[in-house]
Amino acid sequence: MMRAQDLIEKITAAAPCDDCVVIVKDKTQANLRWANSTLTTNGVIQERSVTVIAFVSMGGKMATGGVTRTGLNESEIPKIIDEAITAAKAAGEADDYAPLARDISIGDWDAEHQPTGPEIFKKFAPELGEMLQKSVADSIELFGYSEHENATTWVGSKGGLRLRNDAPIGRVEMTGKSHQRSRSTWDGIETHDFTNVSVAQIDKNIRQRLEWQGKKIDLPAGRYDTIMPSGTVADLYTYMFWVSDARSAWEGRSVFSKKGGGTRVGEKLSPIGANIYSDPANKLLPGSSFIANTASSAHTSVFDSGQKIGRVDWMKDGVLQSLIQTRASAQLTSMPFTPIGDNFFMDVPGGTGSLEDLIKKVDNGLLLTTMWYIRMVDPNSLLLTGLTRDGVYYVKDGEVQGATNNFRWNDSPVNALSRINAAGASEWTQPREWAGDITHMHMPPLVIKDFNMSTVSPGS
Repeated sequence: MMRAQDLIEKITAAAPCDDCVVIVKDKTQANLRWANSTLTTNGVIQERSVTVIAFVSMGGKMATGGVTRTGLNESEIPKIIDEAITAAKAAGEADDYAPLARDISIGDWDAEHQPTGPEIFKKFAPELGEMLQKSVADSIELFGYSEHENATTWVGSKGGLRLRNDAPIGRVEMTGKSHQRSRSTWDGIETHDFTNVSVAQIDKNIRQRLEWQGKKIDLPAGRYDTIMPSGTVADLYTYMFWVSDARSAWEGRSVFSKKGGGTRVGEKLSPIGANIYSDPANKLLPGSSFIANTASSAHTSVFDSGQKIGRVDWMKDGVLQSLIQTRASAQLTSMPFTPIGDNFFMDVPGGTGSLEDLIKKVDNGLLLTTMWYIRMVDPNSLLLTGLTRDGVYYVKDGEVQGATNNFRWNDSPVNALSRINAAGASEWTQPREWAGDITHMHMPPLVIKDFNMSTVSPGS
């Protein structure tokens, strides 16, 4: 297989259009899977995606079109270039036009992709084996997977872009069930290299929650003070992040639209003073320092590829500071260019301690495990709905009393910002609903007052 760098050079040299941006991503993934407390599969996957984006002068602006292929032979280069140019001409003038970045180099362009492999599980696999054996002896059934991938992205253009980023990431997801399948719980963790993965802690969490489910307490639908683990907070606020583009807000189609026109930037949304930001230079969860967009959307523009990404404060001291901007939307709204990053941090002033510490602060409420099937009901209020899953627990006088029924919930993460009663220390966490879609999430566990459990759900 041709080196990614050589492939980019050949495509950009052959492209007869005004400019051409080529994005190549090489990814290797190692995985382990288990079911019924028995290892089932393991393997290594290798894949390559190639995106060719053509830019063609049209009128006073530019048209653009892109084509993506999984793998690409040298003989296919003329065809993919022609397809991209044809797509650009068919699209007409782009409304997100902005001058293309030129002559920028970031990263070690010539270095080879460093594949991951089964050796990444050298410490984890034996510990997992012991956990599986113990679970069989104790009539606990374990299901789940671990995976680790390293993705290398190269971006090159006729205009002199030569950019490279490496992104290693891994995760463990574990579901534990009683032998009768009447009880079920989940735990998960993200990692760069598995050095921070404690199988003993996962085992402890699974066993404790299954033990809590030994007592059942039926509760009606209603509003409850609700303790959310950091992973659940990540799932809830990921949705808010995804819809926080400035153009939708400016055009009156978003929860961040201001009545009478404009956006809610400058409005205090969190009386408790929450801070939300992205920062590619963060040492714990580093992100890409440049934009590599394969397509345009409300959040992104292919014209912005190659632009540098810096820290963006989305909310500071509870005040909305920024919305996701392309350079085109920034010009439309007369606001700074604030591109979306690939990490997301939330912290609350005074937030300390663990999930267990938060439980002790709740006199009467619920403790969730996870949410799933999260969907939008109303974009103007960002009313979401979803289901609880794998364990909801009744908390009284600071102690878990037992498990209750699952619920369908209806609430807004934006509105919930004004109902945060307490927060723990922020931590790198594993979302469940959006696992794999978004990774570098650093969230606190929260207590949200009067969270709306709208109906009782029979699901598990």
